[in-house]
Amino acid sequence: MNIQLDRSNTVSLDGRGVTAVLGPTNTGKTHMAIERMVAHTSGVIGLPLRLLAREVYTKVAARVGEANVSLVTGEEKIIPPGARYSVCTVEALPRYTDAAFVAIDEVQLAADLERGHIFTDRIIHLRGREETLLLGAATMRGILEKLFKGISIISRPRMSVLTYAGAKKITRLPNRSAIVAFSADEVYAIGELIRRQRGGAAIVLGALSPRTRNAQVELYQSGDVDYLVATDAIGMGLNLDVDHVAFAQNSKFDGFQYRDLTAAELAQIAGRAGRHLRDGTFGVTGQVDPFPDALVEAIETHRFEPAKVLQWRSADLDFASIDALKASLDRPPAIEGLTRALPTADLRVLEFLSRDEDVRAMAQSRERVAALWDACALPDYRKIAPAQHAEIVGAIFKDLAQRGHVDEDYMANQVAKASSTEGEIDTLSQRIAQIRTWTFVSHRPGWLSNPTHWQEKTRDIEDRLSDALHERLTKRFVDRRTSVLMRRLRENAMPEAEINPAGEVLVEGHHVGEMQGFRFTADRTAEGEDARAVKAAALKALAAEFELRAERFAAAPNGDLALASDGILRWLGAPVGTLVATDDVLKPRLVLLADEQLTGPARDKVAARGERFVNFQIESQLKPLLDLRDAESLSGTARGLAFQLAENFGVLNRRDVAEEVRSLDQDARAALRRLGVRFGAYHIFVPALVKPGPAGLATLLWALKNDARDKPGYGDVVAALAAGRTSFVTDPSFERAFYRLSGFRNLGRRAVRVDILERLADLIRPTLGWKPGSGKRPDGAYGGDAFVVTPAMMSILGATAEDMEAILKGLGYRAEPKTAEEVNARLAEFDAAAAPAAEASAEEVTAASEEAEAQPEAQTEGLVTGTGPAQPLDTVQPEATESAEVVEAVEAAEATPAAEEAPKPVLVWRQGRFERRQPPQRDRKAAGAGEEKPRGKGRPRPAQGDRNQDRPKKQDARKPEQRRPQREERPVKIDPNSPFAALAALKDQLRK
Repeated sequence: MNIQLDRSNTVSLDGRGVTAVLGPTNTGKTHMAIERMVAHTSGVIGLPLRLLAREVYTKVAARVGEANVSLVTGEEKIIPPGARYSVCTVEALPRYTDAAFVAIDEVQLAADLERGHIFTDRIIHLRGREETLLLGAATMRGILEKLFKGISIISRPRMSVLTYAGAKKITRLPNRSAIVAFSADEVYAIGELIRRQRGGAAIVLGALSPRTRNAQVELYQSGDVDYLVATDAIGMGLNLDVDHVAFAQNSKFDGFQYRDLTAAELAQIAGRAGRHLRDGTFGVTGQVDPFPDALVEAIETHRFEPAKVLQWRSADLDFASIDALKASLDRPPAIEGLTRALPTADLRVLEFLSRDEDVRAMAQSRERVAALWDACALPDYRKIAPAQHAEIVGAIFKDLAQRGHVDEDYMANQVAKASSTEGEIDTLSQRIAQIRTWTFVSHRPGWLSNPTHWQEKTRDIEDRLSDALHERLTKRFVDRRTSVLMRRLRENAMPEAEINPAGEVLVEGHHVGEMQGFRFTADRTAEGEDARAVKAAALKALAAEFELRAERFAAAPNGDLALASDGILRWLGAPVGTLVATDDVLKPRLVLLADEQLTGPARDKVAARGERFVNFQIESQLKPLLDLRDAESLSGTARGLAFQLAENFGVLNRRDVAEEVRSLDQDARAALRRLGVRFGAYHIFVPALVKPGPAGLATLLWALKNDARDKPGYGDVVAALAAGRTSFVTDPSFERAFYRLSGFRNLGRRAVRVDILERLADLIRPTLGWKPGSGKRPDGAYGGDAFVVTPAMMSILGATAEDMEAILKGLGYRAEPKTAEEVNARLAEFDAAAAPAAEASAEEVTAASEEAEAQPEAQTEGLVTGTGPAQPLDTVQPEATESAEVVEAVEAAEATPAAEEAPKPVLVWRQGRFERRQPPQRDRKAAGAGEEKPRGKGRPRPAQGDRNQDRPKKQDARKPEQRRPQREERPVKIDPNSPFAALAALKDQLRK
């Protein structure tokens, strides 16, 4: 029987036909109501949450068919024609119905400060023709019996036992636990911690859309995660397989103030632990103090302080004017046990809009005032400031008053703002709240001209946002890899593992780390329980992989192996071993880089193959060193010299072993030469060891022996070798031994490869042996065992003039500074003395004349002021192609004002004390003049070999008067008409 209070509120409430089914959680009250409803020909059930309404709708539809059941919430309406059953949220319940059955769930919410008056109104007014059920907590018994005369009370006991488990750290909570907090920030922080330590957690917040919340609950229910972090949203209606509930907070903001939760509220949440006949536990975690004994006893025995009053607001409204409406809403209750509700969101909006003159002007009729109050019922899903929410409500009301419906452009603009699926969790949550507002608008009758279009559009946007939010929540708070691995480990099942070509290890399709060589490196992002689960699963799955790799490595060709400059042996790029020094520098030991899972014969195979490759590299690249060290054919001084070369990795400064070299006979020299030794002007060395490969390996072995791989310069010198550099600027902080081991010699600020220094000696040697009158002057020759630096000398060294000064001094030469005029004059004198003899035949004269005409500049080649190879100065003068131009250039230089910087002196170089103390002929050949060298195109023919080095020069037995005079001493007869005569005359002028 429906009962309606009159305006005086003096009618008593009749409770006949009303049954209250009361009891704690897990008593099967909701299930009972569904069974009773489908037993009637029609029915209506009201539920506290949209999420729970959707769940019950699904169950009822499975029983009676979707065509027979409707779903009505503020944001969703599914109403098939002729539907006999209706599932609603309490706010969407009609105040009157003709249905045979009515049920209202969680009636204890009638005491809630925010929503209580809605529940109270439906409890008082809504009745089924045949049966009415009120479902809720036992705390409602007293107040219901007081309000409704003749009401029937049924108490249902809990089907499982709920026990207090005390306090535990979050990381020590058992599986299948729900951690409860009352702020989004705290929920997120706990979720992050659970993900790092235990693999992840599902997140349930009241602000989530039903679709997102369902997806998160399914994540937990399916076992993908073992933990649920939630607000008190799980306290009503969510049927979860939770074994333990842990409170990380026990106070919350109820819309008006921060307060501690009551024992009944704590029990409502804790009661989620244990389902059906399975017992559950509850406790505290985080910073929450252990519950006092009295509170624990109340929760365990389900005995709480009864509800004393219910929130009430008059439903008999006066729409004559805005002020009349406000007065009717402010009317106090006339029935004991009801209390006037505090101003709620809709009443606050009405109060704000009542001060708007435009709104007042439009709300002059009952229909307009009713429309205004209807608009004020728009929920504030976004939880924004009352004034902001009131502006939206005011805009909607004005459109309804002026247009008869909400403006389509305004609606489209607001919906578009919420349509993007980009952004993080908070951004998407705000958009969902915003779109829920317009979903609610689209379902209000008469508010839109085309409601079906907007219902479909807003539903589609909400679904997409919900899916995106679920994906963000899962990505942030769930490590699927760890959760899957831990579940498989608990099941004691062998995980499926694979290794891709890049070395990534995938277990059950999830990346767990990398397998490089014979070492497994777990994913660095794994921490705590996550790291242990990843490693355990990977090693369990890869148990057979080590032996398979050992077989492949043992049969690997040399091309798949490499010994790097860091001493690491790599197989297809993956490190498998590292070299360590032993007493013998040429016999290092290989230490395997392998996990302990590589054992027994498999490990022996890997070690044997690695050592064989390392020995092959040393024996092939450093074979000359091994031959010198083990040369039994040598004896005496030669054997000692070979030993020194082996100890110094194939390079010795010649001056350091000058006495030993001079004491070698030709047979000893030949024996050393057959072992690859070259007797150079500055070094005794093995050319094969100066190449990048052998030099780099030698440097590595020395660095291992001397623990110098971390010293400055090691990597840089090795890199210079790999780049094929012949010289480079040195760094004072580098270990100097690295240069020598790599085949370089430190000279000034540059390090020069020793074989390049021998090429320099090949350029210097002809200049030192040239005497005036002995033929054409070589480039750079100065006469009297002296020379000047030429561009060719600097070019092969890649050096500047300043570098050359330091290099030559380091090689033992001494410098004599000269002025440019002195050098030019002497070089011109030498060139003039080299003119052809006057007694040359006519053919020779003609040939010389033709040559002079073709190359007139050749007669002045090598002058300091010219551009030939002998030019050593920084003060370069213009190119001289005629002698007159040379004179003009010299005069111009002399005419330079004294204020200008004086030209730098020219350095004339002579052999130092070390070189000059040897006999000239012996020293020239012993210095390497006779070394065999490959003859390339354009190279001068080398001098005689070392076998004639110690042979004395044959003396001319003829008397001086019988000897043939030198060509330059013969009188020269020149044809006055020959072009050569003019050239000779010009040279005579220069000499004067």
